[in-house]
Amino acid sequence: MSWQEISTAPAPGTVVCELDQVEGVRAFDLSGFPLLVIRDAAGLRGFVNLCPHQYLPLDYRSGKILSSDGARLICSSHQAQFDATTGEVCAGPAGCGLDMVPLREEHGRVVIGEG
Repeated sequence: MSWQEISTAPAPGTVVCELDQVEGVRAFDLSGFPLLVIRDAAGLRGFVNLCPHQYLPLDYRSGKILSSDGARLICSSHQAQFDATTGEVCAGPAGCGLDMVPLREEHGRVVIGEG
């Protein structure tokens, strides 16, 4: 399922937060839309915050979902792991990864991009 098919998907141009509010990974609920925002040396990116194996937010049981080296996102419910840059599954059932949500910086803010 594409992020845009989720009934609560925000429209392009929706402001998520101020850019300086994100360092590493942070979870947001945008009026019912679960979003992970990552900001690190690789840049700014977003993913739907739903594990494709259980459809629970990655931070459902714990807010510590970024691996110590910052390379992987880890589902707090069952420990599936996803590449923090691409969202591809690294450990867990193959064939499903995190759905990327386009983000951009605009005037010091994180904004939903065109998808």
